[in-house]
Amino acid sequence: MFTGIIEELGEVVSIEEIGDSSRIRLRGPVVCQGAHHGDSIAVNGVCLTVVDTPDQLASESGEFTADVMAETLHRSSLGALRTGSPVNLERAMALGDRLGGHLVQGHVDATGALLSREPGDLDADGATRWEVLRFSLPSSISRYLVDKGSITVDGVSLTVVEAARDSFTVSLIPATLALTTLGAKAVGDPVNLEVDVLAKYVERLLDTRALPDPTLKEAS
Repeated sequence: MFTGIIEELGEVVSIEEIGDSSRIRLRGPVVCQGAHHGDSIAVNGVCLTVVDTPDQLASESGEFTADVMAETLHRSSLGALRTGSPVNLERAMALGDRLGGHLVQGHVDATGALLSREPGDLDADGATRWEVLRFSLPSSISRYLVDKGSITVDGVSLTVVEAARDSFTVSLIPATLALTTLGAKAVGDPVNLEVDVLAKYVERLLDTRALPDPTLKEAS
């Protein structure tokens, strides 16, 4: 489980294609601190497992390796990564940590694309204080978004400003623009989307309530 609060902006060191899957090596000194084989690290919002053994972990260079199966490459934007690509990194949260963002599983529901960027106000130095980004929204997950609700974009926990039928907007502060990949995204670039899991649980509970109880039929 993650919170969607990015710990550092990492980088793809290498990509090795193994059949229809890939093994990627990433540089992230912060998330590598105390990392062990089997630990979970979210890469652009995708939960990956550290496969290095203790003697293979490059503690000095802050690098780790993870395997990405074909299903993940197909359903996320990780297949578009190249050597040198920047990535958002976050370690799995520890029990008792502050939940700064929202509950994030690291399971991508769909991919979208950046549709537009709209700069906001300027500060005294002429720098942009914030930006409004609009992303495409696949119909398969549009029902889970509401204004002021939560969504994860490339692993970043964000608040939805406007939830339309086929798109949504978010406002990004300077820290988010500078410390995550979202600051450099160009129109058309793909992003990983994960909706709030609580919305999916509520939907499932309501669907179950609407189903007839088979025990009542047997009793009659």
